[in-house]
Amino acid sequence: MSVFLLILTSVILVSLLSFVGAVFLALKGKTFERLLIGLVAFSSGALLGGAFLHLLPESLAPGFNGNVFVYVIFGMVLFFILEKFLYWRHCHEAECDIHAFAYLNLIGDGVHNFIDGIIIATSFLASVSLGATATLAIISHEVPQEIGDFGVIVYGGIGKKRALGYNFLSALMAVFGAIFAYFLSPYVGGLTTFMLPFAAGGFIYIASTDLMPELHKMRKPRDSLTQLTLLLAGIILMWSLKILFK
Repeated sequence: MSVFLLILTSVILVSLLSFVGAVFLALKGKTFERLLIGLVAFSSGALLGGAFLHLLPESLAPGFNGNVFVYVIFGMVLFFILEKFLYWRHCHEAECDIHAFAYLNLIGDGVHNFIDGIIIATSFLASVSLGATATLAIISHEVPQEIGDFGVIVYGGIGKKRALGYNFLSALMAVFGAIFAYFLSPYVGGLTTFMLPFAAGGFIYIASTDLMPELHKMRKPRDSLTQLTLLLAGIILMWSLKILFK
């Protein structure tokens, strides 16, 4: 099998992980609502862990320029602007039923998936073994994140089946990222240098300004303890993956 087919097979497999949320379609009522807020807490931790333990350290690795934190700020500001636009577009002179952070999460995840595609492609171009290792690492990271993303999107007001479809479209950005890297990376330098901290800024913004405030709406001690536990679980999982695939 050619390297290109290996790359394509790997990114398609990663993209199909977006359907992992389908296991929750059968849940209804209060059971699903309790699960959703738990997934929001878990996703908050996973986003923060992904930004601070994976994307930013990679951005600060030797060879990256000194504008890393400028790109992080740019990502946060751009996501703020996007959120303002989405609120205006969907809530202007009417009650907003779909929270803007659901769309922001899709955009942020799309950027992240595009980067994943670039990482998979460049790893396979280096060696097949490195490509396989990178794909496994991304799969291990994507399974919990896709579950959390599904919960965030549905919690934001998008129906379950539409959420699966939107999540899959976002996941397909990995395919575009891989194709881009395979054919164009020799001619376009510095893309990953910008996109890694940019995605980190987006993840930090979503977790800290959109998801965590939702968690504060449930103030019972038992609910708060559960949320804290799941938030820390998301962070610890990202930390464990960092150590495992170091």
